Order: sequence, then C-alpha cells, then structure tokens
Amino acid sequence: MLSRRDLLSSAAALSLVPALARASAPDEAAKLNVLMDAIFNENLRRNPEGATQLGFDKGANADLKSKLRDESRAGKAASKAENADQLRRLMALDASKLDGMDRVNYETIRYTKESAVAVGQFDFGAQGSGPSPYVVSQQTGAYQSVPDFLDTKHRIETTADADAYLARLDAFAGQLDDNTEQMRHDASAEGVAPPDFLLDLALTQLAATRTTADKSLLVTSIARRAKEKGLSDDYVKKAAAIYDAKIGPALDRQIAQAKTLRAAASHDAGVWRFKDGEAFYAAALRSTTTTSMTPDQIHQLGLDQGKDIAARIDLLLQKQGMTTGTVGERILALYKQEVYPNTDDGKAQCIAYCNQRLDEIRPHLPAVFKRIPDYKFEVRRVPPQTEPGAASAFSQPPTLDGTRPGIVYFNLHDSAEWPKWCLSTTVFHEGLPGHQLEGGLALANTSLPLIRKVTGFSGYAEGWALYAEQLADEIGMYDDDPLGRIGYLQFQLFRANRCVVDTGIHHMKWSREQAVQFLVEHGGSAPGFAAREIERYCTIPGQACSYKLGHTVWTRGRARAKTALGAKYDIKDFHEAGLGCGRVPLDVLDGVIDRFIAARKA
Repeated sequence: MLSRRDLLSSAAALSLVPALARASAPDEAAKLNVLMDAIFNENLRRNPEGATQLGFDKGANADLKSKLRDESRAGKAASKAENADQLRRLMALDASKLDGMDRVNYETIRYTKESAVAVGQFDFGAQGSGPSPYVVSQQTGAYQSVPDFLDTKHRIETTADADAYLARLDAFAGQLDDNTEQMRHDASAEGVAPPDFLLDLALTQLAATRTTADKSLLVTSIARRAKEKGLSDDYVKKAAAIYDAKIGPALDRQIAQAKTLRAAASHDAGVWRFKDGEAFYAAALRSTTTTSMTPDQIHQLGLDQGKDIAARIDLLLQKQGMTTGTVGERILALYKQEVYPNTDDGKAQCIAYCNQRLDEIRPHLPAVFKRIPDYKFEVRRVPPQTEPGAASAFSQPPTLDGTRPGIVYFNLHDSAEWPKWCLSTTVFHEGLPGHQLEGGLALANTSLPLIRKVTGFSGYAEGWALYAEQLADEIGMYDDDPLGRIGYLQFQLFRANRCVVDTGIHHMKWSREQAVQFLVEHGGSAPGFAAREIERYCTIPGQACSYKLGHTVWTRGRARAKTALGAKYDIKDFHEAGLGCGRVPLDVLDGVIDRFIAARKA
C-alpha cells in the first residue's frame, strides 16, 4: 500500500502555501489523511492503466502491471458503488474542524465524489477526457487507447514485464467485448448511439486497428522491445497467437456492432436528442467546468469574449497589411504561409521546431515562477493509426518517478492545419508553462497527498494552460514573431468560440455542419481542424467550455490580487498560491486566491 507519508512532509506543506497554512483539529485532519490514502489505493486497484501511467505498478501493486480496467457492466456498477461508499465515509468527517490545506483537500475530494455520482446516474456511456455518452467512438473505447498505452506506457525490461504484456493482451480482448456489450445495451435499452459521422470515424480507426498480427502495433511493439532487451522470440509468437485467437475476433465483433449502429444512425450531433440528454449535458458541464453556469450563460460569455479578441486580432492583421475581409477570412489566408510539407520529413521538421520552442521558453520561466518541475518534457507526433479521430494536440504527464517524460502530442494528419505561426502557442499550452509545468508541479508537490497529485479538473488545468499561453506572450515569446502573436490570439478566440459551439450543439440543437462553419467563419480555423474539433465536442460534451471559463477565473483572480495588493503584489507569489494548492475546482480556486490576498494584506 502507498501511504501519504511516502511523499508528504508537513513542514513543506506549510511552507508552500502560507495563505492556507492554518491548523485543523489534529484528530479530524488525521482521519482525513487516512481516508485519502485509502481512497487513493482503492482507486488505484480499479485502474491498472493509471497505476502504470504513474509508475505505481510495482511493490504491493505489482500485480496491476498484468491487468487492465474492468470495463464490464458489473465492473462499472462496482466502481459506482465504491465511489458512493467513499463519499459516505468522507461526509462522515466533521468538515467544520478542517482548515487551510486540509479544508482544500476535503472540498476537492468531495467534489470529485459528488461529480462522479451525478454522472454515474446515467446508465450509458464512458469516461474520456470528460463524461461521454458513447463507450466507443473516434475518441473513446479500448480499441483506440490500449494499443498506444501498451506501446508507450507499459515498460518492457525483463521477462516478467513481457509476461505482463501478454497478460494485458489477453485482457484487452475482454475489454473490447465489454465495450461492445455496453454499445449494444446503450442503443437498445437507453436509445443512445453516436451520430453517423462519429461512427464513420470510429469504423475507419477500427479498420486500421484490425490488421494482420504481424502488422499490429500490439505485436510489433513487443517484437521490437523484446529484441532490444535480448528476450526470447517466443514472446512475439505468443503475442501473435493472442491477436489471432482473441483480439482480432473481438475487434471483428465490435466492428460488426458499430456497423449495425451505423445503419440506423442519426445525423443529429447533440445529446439533446436523447431522453436524458438535457440532464446529462448539465452533469457533464458541471463535471468538466466545475462551475454552475448555465448553457445560455456560457454561450453568451463565448460570444462576448470572442468579439473582444477578434478586435485585437484585427489590429494586428492590419499591421501586417491584411485589411480586406473578415478576421476569419484573413486568418484563413495566413494558413498558406509557413506550412511544413505534408510528408514524414516535413512532419519531423515540425516536431523539431516544437521542441525548439519548448527549449526556448525554459530560461524565461524563473522570472515568473518560484518552482520549475524537474521532469523532462518533449513533443511527439500522434501515432499515424489514430490520427483521423485524435484531438489536434494533447498532453500526457510524466510518471511520478520521472522514468518517462511528459509528452506533448501534435496531430499531423495534415501539416497544412499546423502552419509554423500557430505552433508556438500550442507548445506553451500543452507543454511549458502550461499543462506540463502545472502537472509537473502537482506531481512534485510534497504538500499534496497522492490522491490530490493525480486528481485533475478540466476547468482548472485547461484554464491554467490557456492562461499560460497569455503568460508566454507577456514574458516576450512573440516580441520578434508578430505572426506567432496572431496565432496566440487566434487560439484564444478559438477557445471563446468553443463555448459558443459546444452549447450550440448540445443545448441549441446546432448541426455538425453549422458548428464547423462557425469556427471557420468566426475564428479562421482550418476546415479540417474545425471538423475534427467539433467531432470531439460531440463526443465529450461540455469539456470544450472548460478552457475559457477556467482562463476567466485565473485572469480575474490575478487582476483581483494586483488591485488589492498594490506594491505587495508579486506574480511569483500569485502563481505559487494558485499552483501550490494543486488542482482544484474553480470555486475552490477562487477561495484559495481570496485567502492568499488576505494573508498578503495582513
């Protein structure tokens, strides 16, 4: 069992966030610490992939390295029951006796448990980067996540590691069938199935995954790595046998079920069309944004902020001599400039430039941060087999022990969607000082219990990453790159527009095509990029709104601190307060900032 004592120093806990350092009742704080340890270990046992991701599939949890999550309906029911029991145990504590970081920890864990209960009331769907009504789509389902996970996260150093890999291949076949059964249930019992265009994407990716054993990543991965470690050739033969006997047939069954759904699929994009669609969207918005804003309020915020950002871009475009056409039309015209060749060599050049920008911002960070994580970070290309439906860019954290770096992925399906002038801001968002810095500081934060290190909130994290894009501009990363600054603001506009199109799709009954057109016309997004993004929002409702809402909370909090503190304000202290508390719901973050301001004024 992993204990909070393994990583927690009480002295460090008090020094990192002075504004939160007030004392709780010792007995109640101790009960909370014990309970957080227990919940962390219970959750870890239910999530073997997460254990490997964190580097915790060793010691007392070494058996997890040969397992995958239980995706069966019985397994999901057991997970919901365990979550409800964890919430019951948490609510039994006397929160009035908790203060400082203990109170933040309590409020944060309680939020995650209550949010899971709210989402878990719906007997359909799955969890992606947020609640999804669809267990299998272009972005959800074991078929698209496990092969890359096994290739990039499951380390093979010894025969025991290779044996565990084979055991996971066997479990993967079971996961596929569990997903297929959930697809069947959701459609027949709940009337929930993906729209036709999402099924088309999923079928394309399923077909690419369903290949011959010798061409499957599941087999070529262990073949390559077993050879590098001098392990027996038998592992390749055994992996191929499992693929042919179990995985291939399971993929065939899933493809058949997806085709059955496709034959009767609707083209309507939003969850409004389902019996419980309105309630599901409300729960998804609450889960991912961690706010109580209504769809109508979020829609209007997106329109208002989009208008302001577009005005700033207009002035910059005029300075470039681009005065004719709408802002969106002029941005689209920029997509013809600084484009890398759509070849493997051109894509390698693109990734090299992204890593260069990551290196270039590092020396600037100590000017605005008290702590920089020691972890390594790098940029990679999305694996070609999952490019058609993968997000345009995303980030994966390092292992807690630093044995694997944090990774920023770019989807280079079409290099024309990523001209050089719009790469930097995404590197800063996904890498430094964005997700990788924020996440790296959480992992390295000795004041946080383990469960807080691995618990994330889209509103907090995506809001920070969007603020990090702004911060990169403020510390001079575009001083000699005017097109790059336009790219930064275009992505700010894009996040405002996300609030408009996500609520448009799921609340106002917009079509896929209407939403794509809005991103193209009002934000200058490349059509292919816009389509892939809209398809993502159709799959994971609400999550796209978390970026701008979170960014708004971070920037308003900073403005509030600057106004209140005057000469006492220090941006390093503000960042330390907001990041030192770890990932929290946005309402909790506002409270943290208020206590930081009060402590500094005292």
